[in-house]
Amino acid sequence: MAWNEPGGNSNNQDPWGGKRPNNGGRKGPPDLDEAFRKLQESLNGLFGGGKKRGSGDGGSNGGKGAGYGLLGIGLVVLAAAWLYSAVYVVDEQEQAVVLRLGKYYDTVGPGLNIYFPPFDKKYLENVTRERAYTKQGQMLTEDENIVEVPLTVQYKISNLRDFVLNVDQPEVSLQQATDSALRHVVGSTAMDQVLTEGREQMAVDIKERLQRFLDTYKTGITVTQVNVQNAAAPREVQEAFDDVIRAREDEQRARNQAESYANGVVPEARGQAQRIIENANGYRDEVISRAKGEADRFTKLVSEYRKAPDVTRDRLYLDTMQEVFSNTSKVLVTGNKNGQSNLLYLPLDKMIEGRNGSNPATGSAAAAGNNDSASHAKSDMPTPPRTRESR
Repeated sequence: MAWNEPGGNSNNQDPWGGKRPNNGGRKGPPDLDEAFRKLQESLNGLFGGGKKRGSGDGGSNGGKGAGYGLLGIGLVVLAAAWLYSAVYVVDEQEQAVVLRLGKYYDTVGPGLNIYFPPFDKKYLENVTRERAYTKQGQMLTEDENIVEVPLTVQYKISNLRDFVLNVDQPEVSLQQATDSALRHVVGSTAMDQVLTEGREQMAVDIKERLQRFLDTYKTGITVTQVNVQNAAAPREVQEAFDDVIRAREDEQRARNQAESYANGVVPEARGQAQRIIENANGYRDEVISRAKGEADRFTKLVSEYRKAPDVTRDRLYLDTMQEVFSNTSKVLVTGNKNGQSNLLYLPLDKMIEGRNGSNPATGSAAAAGNNDSASHAKSDMPTPPRTRESR
């Protein structure tokens, strides 16, 4: 039967096998001191402690053995906890910086490693993953307009030692440097460039300036990309900004139309001007050449006139009359060989029209009349003076 079943225990034993105290026949709870004493004796025997109770100095030896046993257990637990915290694994994407007594000791690569706390302290970080954060704020542009510029900065740790040791909270320093670079670039750019096509160049300038700040501080951070998102005006003045943008678009459209018209008119005007210049140059060359020809002809005529003045004079007269009569439609002939002053009118214009007409009969009659008139005119013309050769 169990020791605590109704009816009592005939052996008067407790659950640990010991005798119950009599206590004058009064029932009560088990003795806890006795239970702890038996537990200490068991542990003492497990770790090679002193003798069991019953010998002469068993009490003192048992106490010392129990103390040594608890100390051994504590040491084992401490050693296990230290080993658990001292051994660590570094992944392929990570690095670890170890400080020994507060001074830089080593940069540890991937693999299983161990350090010695509390003398050593390690900082484990991922050095290949790209990190990002977003920044947005109201900036003042070069032309004194307020715009809201959101941007995203992507970065990674390039030097873990500098990242850990040189700057306290390097990522906070990165955000502050980003704010400074952004305000500087936006403050040097006009509003229309910030809102439209100037964002790409702004991103390049912000990245260069930000990286220069980080290199000066030796933060161990490399900026990989800066993306300037769509900038906008504050909500309170958004409508006014929209009106300004529309006005600038209208201005640009009118300017494009004017340039298109100029591109069509200017080349045409230049072509006309060039044609006029070429015509003038041709006329100049023609006049100069004709003048030179007339001068040469006059020079040669003078020489011939000196050789035969009368012949040359008659030839000039005939050439002049031929030129005058060929340019007029009427011919007046006065005088004849008998000294009569009859006036004969020759309708040469009608004869020329009849000669050039389409009616053959009319043309033949005009030709016949022309021949008769020519014969009469030839008979009525005065006899030219005799030349030196005829004499």
